[in-house]
Amino acid sequence: MKPTVWNRMDVLSRQLTPFILTMFLVLLSAVPFQVPGLARVMPLFSLIVIFHWGIYRAELLPAYAVFIVGFFQDALSGVPMGVHTIVYVMTYGVILAQQRFFARKPFYVVWLGFGLVSAGATLLIWGFASMMKGGVIDPRAVASQYALGIGFYPIIAYLLSRWQRAFLQQA
Repeated sequence: MKPTVWNRMDVLSRQLTPFILTMFLVLLSAVPFQVPGLARVMPLFSLIVIFHWGIYRAELLPAYAVFIVGFFQDALSGVPMGVHTIVYVMTYGVILAQQRFFARKPFYVVWLGFGLVSAGATLLIWGFASMMKGGVIDPRAVASQYALGIGFYPIIAYLLSRWQRAFLQQA
């Protein structure tokens, strides 16, 4: 039996879910909340989502989607173009290389893995942005951004895993 248009649209929407959720979080991190200094330390929500989907459903978030996410993160955050793009694609490669290791591990091991991957990615972003700016960017803001990302990881990972169980079982 040939699938109907609605069935194909359902499958397509399920397959695009990780990309759409990641782009939503990129937009959310660019929204100007009226909190002084928040933009400098806003956690990299997109890195959390890329890590999660890279481990559990990498086929639904391919490398070109990660490239697009990085491009929009650069465009919206004011960081020199290419910084997040390069770092996200490199980080995604590391995640894919370690996917089998993390796939069936307990949460605290995955969280520790995110901490290590996030530390490397944050240092790369800081280094590239400092190089492109021509001076050293304040490392305290980067450290705060990293710490907030580590703190938000369990919440976002829980929500993404619930979303995956609810909507992506058939994708």
